[in-house]
Order: sequence, then structure tokens, then C-alpha cells
Amino acid sequence: MVDATDEEFHAVAEETSLPVLIDVWAPWCGPCRMVSPALEKLAGELAGKLKLVKVDADDNPEVSRRFEVQAIPTLVLLHHGEVVDKQIGALPEHQLRSWLESRLPAQS
Repeated sequence: MVDATDEEFHAVAEETSLPVLIDVWAPWCGPCRMVSPALEKLAGELAGKLKLVKVDADDNPEVSRRFEVQAIPTLVLLHHGEVVDKQIGALPEHQLRSWLESRLPAQS
């Protein structure tokens, strides 16, 4: 897991061969705080297959604009810099796991 700013985003999230799960969140957002431990757990379980990048929406408006974030939390799954899917709102861990596993590219 890594935090990224507008300035670092390209290097942190787009210059990796791994799929990237972007968590656009804010410290004041209750649902964001609820989903964060589940995301961190999943990222740990999927280490080597997925990179979790957290972006504070309040401090990094360029990332929010780029992915057309209207509500938080917003999760964006990227692969090779392209959006694979978006999930808006908090989900329980088992639903996050199903969503991610169904959208991650098959490992060769």
C-alpha cells in the first residue's frame, strides 16, 4: 500500500506492471474509514498481484477529476494505466474480494 499525491500519481500508479487499485478517500469520510481495513487486508493477501494506492480526494483534486470521482470512497482498478472498472461506495470485505477477483487479469 502506498499513498500518492497528484504529483506522484503517474510514477506510483501508472509505471507498474501490476494492476493498481486506487482508493480515493478522505479522512472525514466514515464509509472510507470503514472500507480501508478491508482494502489493506486484501492488498496484503494479493501482494505481488495488486498494488493499493490511496489518494486523499481533498488534497489531490487532479486524480479525482481524472477519474470523475463524484462520491467517496471511489475505487478505481487500473491495469497498464487503463481503467478496468470503478466501484463507488463502501462494500463489505467479501463483496470487495469478489469484485476484485472477478476483474483482476488472469495470472500467467
